[in-house]
This record gives sequence, C-alpha cells and structure tokens, in this order.
Amino acid sequence: MEPSIDYKALFAATPSPYLVLSPDLMIVGVNDAYLQATGRSRGDLVGQYLFDAFPDNPADANADGVRNLGASLHRVLRSRQPDTMAVQKYDIPVPPRPGMFEERWWSPINTPVLGPDGQVAWIIHRVEDVTDFVRSRRIHPAGGPLGKPEVMEAELYARARELQRLNEELRQAHARERQVAVTLQEAMLHSPDLDRHPDVAVRYLPAVGSLNVCGDWFDVVDLPGDSFGAAVGDVVGHGLEAAAVMGMLRSALSAAVRALHEPAKSLEVLGLYARSVEGALATTAVQVVIDTRPRRITYSSAGHPPPVLLHPGGTYDLLDQATDPPLGARPEHVPRPQAALTYNPGDILVMYTDGLIERRDQDIDAGLHQLTDALARHARLSPDHLADALLTRLGVIGGARDDIALVIIRL
Repeated sequence: MEPSIDYKALFAATPSPYLVLSPDLMIVGVNDAYLQATGRSRGDLVGQYLFDAFPDNPADANADGVRNLGASLHRVLRSRQPDTMAVQKYDIPVPPRPGMFEERWWSPINTPVLGPDGQVAWIIHRVEDVTDFVRSRRIHPAGGPLGKPEVMEAELYARARELQRLNEELRQAHARERQVAVTLQEAMLHSPDLDRHPDVAVRYLPAVGSLNVCGDWFDVVDLPGDSFGAAVGDVVGHGLEAAAVMGMLRSALSAAVRALHEPAKSLEVLGLYARSVEGALATTAVQVVIDTRPRRITYSSAGHPPPVLLHPGGTYDLLDQATDPPLGARPEHVPRPQAALTYNPGDILVMYTDGLIERRDQDIDAGLHQLTDALARHARLSPDHLADALLTRLGVIGGARDDIALVIIRL
C-alpha cells in the first residue's frame, strides 16, 4: 500500500520560491522559500493582488517588472502552457521601510494548473533569486578586466534580454496577424439567414495552433416556402489556403441550394465547380433541406460523417442512407444520391465535421459512438447548451488537432 503524501507540507518545504495565483492574479498560496526570499509574511501576501503586493519601483524610471510579468501570466492564461521568462530585474519593497525598494534580479517560470474543464484554475509562479550572480558579474572580483568566462556570461545575459524583447515583438506581430485571420474567418462564415433561426446553434473551432482560419464550414440558408437548408463541409488542410478554398466552395453550395432547393443536385453542382478549384478535391460536405410543413428532412452527403437526428427520449437516427464519395473522387460526373426522413417536434438535428469525433488513437466509429452517447445523455438541453455540453464531453472545448464545425437545430 502506497503511503499517503502530505502535499501541503511538501509545497511549504519546497526549496525554490513559489507563489500560487488565481486566474485573476490574486495570491492564494505561498511557500516558506518565497517568504524568506522576499522578507514578507504569509499574512502580507495571501489574498493580495499580485501587483499590489509587488508594484514597480517608483524610483526606477526603467522598471518593467510589472509589465513583463503581467504579459507572461496572461500568456499562460490564454495558451494554458508554461511560460519561461528571461532574467528579470524586479525590485521588491523593503517591509520595515515603507516606500523603499531593494534591487533584485529573478529567473521566473509561470506554469498553469488546469481544472476539470480544461481551463486554467491556478498559476504556479516559481522564481530563483539570481541577484548575487548578476551583481558579481558587474565588476570583476579583483577589480581588473573581465575574464573569458565572465564575458561569456555577460553576453548570454544580454542576449537573453534581447531575445525577450524580440519574442515580445513577435507575439505582437502574431496577435495582429491573428486578428486579421479572425476577421477573415468571420466574414467567410457569416450566415445572414442564421439570425432568423433562434433554435439553431453553431460552433466553429479552428485546429489548435492555427491562425483561427481553417477549411471547415457551416451554413444556414432560407428557402422558399416553409423550408431552409443547412450544410457543413470540410476542405483538406489548414491555414489560409484551405480557408480560401473553403470560402469558394461554401459560397458555391449556398448559391446552388438557393437555386435548386435539392441537396443532391446542389452537391452535384458543387462537385463540378470543385474540379476547377485547386485544393478542392477530396472535400467532404453534407447538405440538408428541412421542410417544416410536412416535417421532412431531405439530405445528401459527399463522403461526410452522418448527421444525427436525436429524439427527446435519447434515441436517434443516423442520416447515412445517401452517402457518396467526396468531391472529385470519381473521374466522371455521376448523379448523387438523396434520401429523406420525417421528424417530430422537439427532435434535434446535429451536423458536424470529423474533428469532433476523429482521434488518432481510435477508430472513427468509436468517436461516433461517443457522440451519440453524449447526445443521449443531454437530449433535453437547448441547442446552445447542447453544443457546449458536446464539446466538453468529447474533450474538445478548447480545440482539437483538427478543425471543428458544429450545427445543432431544434426542429
């Protein structure tokens, strides 16, 4: 039998200085080494906002500790990844002498602790006090010129500071590029008719690490009479090139279904168009038309995972009776299949791309089973709540290796 470990005592005795911060940067825990390094008491720090407890030295016009540490902590909150900072000058208040600060140099690492929902619950702020090392390298101990080891150490320190500056510039440039990408994605996925459908929820999650634009899409379009169409599609690849192809195919399918009102014929037109678009072959898509008067769903799929028609009791039907190969898979044009089924008021139609259910370590059928199991457990939720519940239960609320488009329609 393994002995129980007193983690609280272990944390308190850890030799490196540690702070534990909440996501709003309040100090919620501190170990003995940190108290010793800063000359503060636990009562001084716990419950304090970090930068109230440790402000910049007002006498140092070049002080940038608050700015640099704050930027690092917010990167941890956004990325949910550890962030190692360069050696940082960050003077600390001298407790017995109000208004006085003591020069200090630190080597900090900020590490997230994730909660059950995958979000940052705590941040561990670990530092090493390197003040003595920095001071010892300012002047050679003998008062003479610096030797080769000291010169190398000084250069390494200077380069570390320069790398920190360049990394910050790169982050700012990436943030600007990402904002352009977000604007592009929002423009490409804009569905004007969606606003007239309060019982439709949509979600779009780009692949983790992407600029926020990828090849998946969704669309909702109003059709004549009491009908409307919905579609999801998936272009092979990620990034701006896949997004550009996605934008062309999405527009083409939207126009086709508005003109033809039939899923199969609309996908036939899309397939013909895809032959002239570089990067469009092997795209998958599914188009449905929902006629609310006879309560009928007509659909056709081009190699896409089957939509799910969920019933209030948790049972479901897969829309898998009209599936054909992806766009461009056949050398010659062949009419695509089409199928239809009826629905009852309160049923929910779930359409998605394969990023929702596909995992590298399991068969896609296992992912589909997990999806239908999650749907059965949450059959009575509203479309918005169901969308979030699905993403959470399938472990992709923060994104996945592949893009995800999700459309949930309460009928």
